[in-house]
Amino acid sequence: MGSRLKGKVIVITGGTKGIGKGIALLCAQEGATIVLGGRNEEDGARVVREIEASYHGEAVFVQGDISREAACKQLIEEAVHRYGRLDGLVNNAGIFPRGSMTDTTEELFDSIFAVNIKGAFFCSKHAIQAMRQSGGGSIVHIGSTNGYKGPKDLAAYSSSKGAMLTLNRHIAAHYGEDRIRSNWITVGWVASDGEIELHQSNGVSPAELRKRAASHIPSGRMQTPEDIGYGAVYLLSDESSQVTGTELHINGGIGL
Repeated sequence: MGSRLKGKVIVITGGTKGIGKGIALLCAQEGATIVLGGRNEEDGARVVREIEASYHGEAVFVQGDISREAACKQLIEEAVHRYGRLDGLVNNAGIFPRGSMTDTTEELFDSIFAVNIKGAFFCSKHAIQAMRQSGGGSIVHIGSTNGYKGPKDLAAYSSSKGAMLTLNRHIAAHYGEDRIRSNWITVGWVASDGEIELHQSNGVSPAELRKRAASHIPSGRMQTPEDIGYGAVYLLSDESSQVTGTELHINGGIGL
């Protein structure tokens, strides 16, 4: 067990699987109290049990749909109610249905933006209010190489991540006086549960997926949820107390 985040209360949206789970486990390993946001109560309870068993840490799951501001507010308020403060927020929750611009329906666009940027915006809004009372804090946005342009078949998703990048810079520029920092992690091609399941549904095994990905990634391998988690721990810790408004590329060189 480490102590880089000892005493800190950290909210992680979409924290029950994939990148979010990887971040949650590493933060717990470094001594943080974890508040997980998500939709699936069973998955949330499983991660809480893992944190308690593996790290003897404190964790709680709050069920909710962050495409609604009320759920964002409830998530932050539950953290403060239980633990008396908020030190960190990781805006990780996101969906990425595929569709080119000409194929994207209004319903698809609205569903992607509701989770990916509306959720991040309103979680940040309520987190900033709570962090002001705690004397400051750190917000980490889980971005993507797609936020800079994106492939043709991820038009709405890429646009939502571009909006998140602007949100990151906006918070950094305007809330530093409250000792609130905001940073973005540029995620590359991650071997998350969802990515593996998506390719398996198309007949591509995990081994074949990694082989294909390796040929496109300069570092020679896909990233793992833990790779992203290490960066998040740094940005949430006091080690990065003068780091804000940055873009931390954890992508093995892909998309540069």
